[in-house]
Amino acid sequence: MPLYNNSFSTEFSDFLLNCFVRSPNWQCWLSLPLSLLFLLAMGANVTLVITIWLEASLHEPMYYLLSLLSLLDIVLCLTVIPKVLAIFWFDLRPISFSACFLQMFIMNNFMSMESCTFLVMAYDRYVAICKPLRYPSIITDQFVAKAVVFILTRNTLLTAPIPILSAQLHYCEKNVIENCLCANLSVSKLSCDNVALNRIYQLIVAWALLGSDLTLIFISYAFILRAVLGLKTKGAAAKALSTCGSHFILILFFSTILLVFVLTHVVKKKVSPDIPILLNVLHHVIPAALNPIVYGVRTQEIKQGIWKLLKRSG
Repeated sequence: MPLYNNSFSTEFSDFLLNCFVRSPNWQCWLSLPLSLLFLLAMGANVTLVITIWLEASLHEPMYYLLSLLSLLDIVLCLTVIPKVLAIFWFDLRPISFSACFLQMFIMNNFMSMESCTFLVMAYDRYVAICKPLRYPSIITDQFVAKAVVFILTRNTLLTAPIPILSAQLHYCEKNVIENCLCANLSVSKLSCDNVALNRIYQLIVAWALLGSDLTLIFISYAFILRAVLGLKTKGAAAKALSTCGSHFILILFFSTILLVFVLTHVVKKKVSPDIPILLNVLHHVIPAALNPIVYGVRTQEIKQGIWKLLKRSG
């Protein structure tokens, strides 16, 4: 694929991912835990999806949303982690232009879809706790279908311009990405064009999507907490908090790791350049591994569904 500069031309067929080249020892000690986390994430999410699909008692809106979250995690893991492990084990650093921009699209799109799914799940818990009598009429299969369409449409339309803008840039001098994955800012900085529009758009979209989702999620849980504290029935508050606890734990982890990632970029002169890269990689596998485990451990119906499937297969 030829790419041209105004003064000279250079042909690039792909990018090269410089993954922890400044800290080569990291590749050794990261490869085993990263591969184990990847296997755990894939196995746990696939198990959860199959359990919800095959177990009729789990064919309810809340579990449909859980299976959507697992599908998003599976795609995110498959998009990032196998390539990182291939670099660690076989030094397969090249990635084609089309594969790079496709990876960029999936990472931006599916991460924002995961955030939006958490928002819908927070609304589900809000209705369940604050409006229990109306829950069956509000949270229906039709509601879930509409929510899925909204999640797909909103996030695809708003994140698609990010890789499109990057793909339109001219890469005429360097093709070495100082990252383990095709993050937009890491790729666009290689361009000899003005990338201000690209960066401003990503910043606006990130705050508009993730920022608004997290704000609405915490507002929902503020209402839930107020409603729970007002419950008079003995044990009702503890049961309600237990129902929402696993969801809120995962949202906190999701938002916290994003916050740490942003802060390391802000103070990047005081930390190793590899730290943000490490956090970016881990953010694509640790939440994916935790989500199904936390829900599986804390949700009795899912545990029972998994046991039923194991008994059938046995």
